[in-house]
Amino acid sequence: MSVITEKSKVKVHYTGKFTDGVVFDSSKAVEGDDKFTDKDPIEVELGKQLLIPGFESALQGMKEGDTKTVTIGAKDAYGEILDDRFQEVEKSQVPPTVTEGEILQANGPEGTMVVTVKEVKENTVVLNANHPLAGKDLVFDLEVVSIED
Repeated sequence: MSVITEKSKVKVHYTGKFTDGVVFDSSKAVEGDDKFTDKDPIEVELGKQLLIPGFESALQGMKEGDTKTVTIGAKDAYGEILDDRFQEVEKSQVPPTVTEGEILQANGPEGTMVVTVKEVKENTVVLNANHPLAGKDLVFDLEVVSIED
């Protein structure tokens, strides 16, 4: 039976949760939560940096049919919250109805990016360009469906 290595091509079902148990994403239906329905497992070739580092390393050594739950620290998930990813802009640069927590698209030096409205002030708005899951430890339930070497 094949074992997952750093170059394996795998199909994996997963459920991603915050440490308080709240599910944020899943490839399977989640009991009691109708926003998650059965989907195909993710299919990915390891070593191409398509997954967060902790997810990829957690898969290594697993075999077809194996399941496990792993907690991935923020550093090995979507990274820590970086202060330089916050920017204060004039209100005229955002839609007039913008509210705290709203997700916007913004043009940055590397093209279009997604930002979250952190704070709405009298004349300015503070935007957060960190990934929405940055700074969070994440828990993943993993189930290996298949492995190709």
